[in-house]
Amino acid sequence: MNFHWPSVVAIVASYLVGSLSFAVIVSKAMGMADPRSYGSGNPGATNVLRSGNKVAALATLLLDAIKGWLPVFLILRFGGAWGMDMGIAALAGLAAFLGHLYPVFFGFQGGKGVATAAGVLFGLNWLLGLATGGTWLIVALFLRYSSLASLAAALFAPAYYLLGGGIAWKLDATAFVAMVGMSMLLAWRHRENIKRLVAGTESKLGSKKKKE
Repeated sequence: MNFHWPSVVAIVASYLVGSLSFAVIVSKAMGMADPRSYGSGNPGATNVLRSGNKVAALATLLLDAIKGWLPVFLILRFGGAWGMDMGIAALAGLAAFLGHLYPVFFGFQGGKGVATAAGVLFGLNWLLGLATGGTWLIVALFLRYSSLASLAAALFAPAYYLLGGGIAWKLDATAFVAMVGMSMLLAWRHRENIKRLVAGTESKLGSKKKKE
């Protein structure tokens, strides 16, 4: 991994891009209530869906994913000329993910980062993103718990990366560490959901609930 000033600029820029809270931006643009004022209070696609506006939820999901994918893609595509490699791309993806969790433009109160993490994985390798996304989809469809699906995907993502190393992609130690870091942070951000899952009080996909 080559770490120098262009890399620092790229990582900081990635954090700033990640700090764009599209749940809030999309909701405001569409004349909806601030997603931090209802449901779980989480500025993410799942909570926007609780408003009943599926278009807004889909837009939030896609934009949150794109802001994780874009820095990784740009660095892997063009960063070589600036001495940037897979390790820097992974750190930029992690920075975008951290921006979503702790956005500088929104008082450091962000979402849980599921869509942004998915975007990072797709940026690193589309097969890795597809495998992880498939895991989320299977759990979500059968069990109807977004949080449980997210936890399962977070658990399997680093495992998929290791299993596919040397076959579908070249392993990179920094990318693996960044992936583990994202998985651990995802689990931490879902700690209240874990408590509700254990208690049997977690809301299912598509359900509406009052602010907690």
